Amino acid sequence: ANLIILPVAISFFNDDLSTRWIAFNCLSDTIFLIDIVVNFRTGIMQQDNAEQVILDPKLIAKNYLKTWFFLDLISSIPLDYIFLIFNQVSDFSESFQILHAGRALRILRLAKLLSLVRLLRLSRLVRYVSQWEEVYFLNMASVFMRIFNLICMMLLIGHWSGCLQFLVPMLQGFPSNSWVAINELQEAFWLEQYSWALFKAMSHMLCIGYGRFPPQSLTDMWLTMLSMISGATCYALFLGHATNLIQSLDSSRRQYRERVKQVEEYMAYRKLPREMRQRITEYFEHRYQGKFFDEEAILGELSEKLREDVINYNCRSLVASVPFFANADGNFVSDVVTKLRYEVFQPGDIIIKEGTIGTKMYFIQEGIVDIVMANGEVATSLSDGSYFGEICLLTNARRVASVRAETYCNLFSLSVEHFNAVLDQYPLMRRTMESVAAERLNKIGKNPNLVSHHEEEEEEEMGSE
Repeated sequence: ANLIILPVAISFFNDDLSTRWIAFNCLSDTIFLIDIVVNFRTGIMQQDNAEQVILDPKLIAKNYLKTWFFLDLISSIPLDYIFLIFNQVSDFSESFQILHAGRALRILRLAKLLSLVRLLRLSRLVRYVSQWEEVYFLNMASVFMRIFNLICMMLLIGHWSGCLQFLVPMLQGFPSNSWVAINELQEAFWLEQYSWALFKAMSHMLCIGYGRFPPQSLTDMWLTMLSMISGATCYALFLGHATNLIQSLDSSRRQYRERVKQVEEYMAYRKLPREMRQRITEYFEHRYQGKFFDEEAILGELSEKLREDVINYNCRSLVASVPFFANADGNFVSDVVTKLRYEVFQPGDIIIKEGTIGTKMYFIQEGIVDIVMANGEVATSLSDGSYFGEICLLTNARRVASVRAETYCNLFSLSVEHFNAVLDQYPLMRRTMESVAAERLNKIGKNPNLVSHHEEEEEEEMGSE
């Protein structure tokens, strides 16, 4: 409130010593002095470890004295009232009524200027805004908050500049060649005076009023130059910060566009056919959904427990849709999902080819796949929540059928190494999968004893060892 009300009161009102104004200033000064005391008792974050808070009063005081204490103290001391009190004491022998009117006016004007020291409280506002962003995690809106702060800062500086545009001629007694006298605003209502002053300041700051109202006096000329320099500086800083903040608003989307641009240049360089280019473009659109993340790098920087929690959360819809997971042990599910890899297939893609050696099994998060026999006949179709490809992993045999994507399919793959490592720890789950695999072999006309025969071989090997 001081940053807004104080310049207006000093520039456009002459009742600086009214009871209401003195009460307002005393209250605000008291609050800020109390804030200084509170800062001596407020813990600070350790610079080398953001999670540790320093609560030692001596260390807190030492840090505060080295940083913001003196600026806070100067902005909280009522220098204007102290000046008036000392001036009255020094002239106590004289009656205030016989004090020369010109000298009294100069004293009040000097007191006005001393009260401007309170504007140094702007530093506290900047500090508290940054602290609020950290405490309340406003980084959501961290970009919008910073842009909003920049706009507010520009408006505040424009407000100060407007008040200064009127204050200086007022302190000079409104010379005839001042812009206030030229526009006959000496006796106008304060809101009209402020509006004209703000318009003049913003015109200079935004460089849109150059030459329209040329300064008529040396003082006015210097004020105009000051407004133009401060305005141009703020405007340039605002544009630079706003541009950087907007670019960082959605860095993943920007990275996606850059990656797509690289792919387009690659396709043009390799002179790929039009149909293939279209498929590649559609794949990127479906795979990344307009955002690009290096998920492996991000997860790799997390702790093992946190990485496991994130992966479990990301795969929650898969776990909920796969009946096999719904009835399984929680530790087994957690071990499996942390080893899954996300893959996307387009309609018509052959996910598994009959006769090849199996290296993966798949869980369907979304989409439909067809189980295709050697003669091209579709034996069955699988959809959300199903899994396939486990048969050859259980039997070490070649793929017994082909699997083709009927629609866009979002799948999670599990490699044979991870598959065996997990099932070795959970033999009951292995038997469950072998039972399902035997049923599927029977359904597509294959020998279901392949699975049980492989199980017997494993038991014999273990017995011989």
